[in-house]
Amino acid sequence: MKTVGIGFYWNDLNVGDKFKTLNRTITESDIVNFIGVTGMVETLFTDLSFSSEYGAIVGRVVPAACVYTIIEGLLCQATMQTTGLALLEIEKKILKPVFAGDTVHAEVEVTAVRPTSKRNRGIVTTQNNIITQSGTLVITYRAVRMMAGRPNGH
Repeated sequence: MKTVGIGFYWNDLNVGDKFKTLNRTITESDIVNFIGVTGMVETLFTDLSFSSEYGAIVGRVVPAACVYTIIEGLLCQATMQTTGLALLEIEKKILKPVFAGDTVHAEVEVTAVRPTSKRNRGIVTTQNNIITQSGTLVITYRAVRMMAGRPNGH
């Protein structure tokens, strides 16, 4: 019986491959839970009156780390389930704020693929752009991952 939901194998990916994740609306609960789990109790994230009085950004700002990890979750569910072995490197730039109620997705391009010297594994590099419902690019990052190969060379 075939198992559904398995992610990409490294040897099925090619430089230039592109795909888009599902959308995800970031809620107030997401922000509160993320702050609680991480201890990221920065005033900007915990005092809603602070931004209107003292901050350069007005509104319920989502920590960039929360936005990034939500996208990584979408990627894990859709592209790396059972095949992702290790996240090796991230190079990330935060370009614009994301606010509660914004809907984000990632547009991903494979920029490098190479086998490792051991056990049917490969290194896959992607350029990941996180975009809001209005088409605004808010975060861009390059990720290098180790991924499993197709079982038994199939």
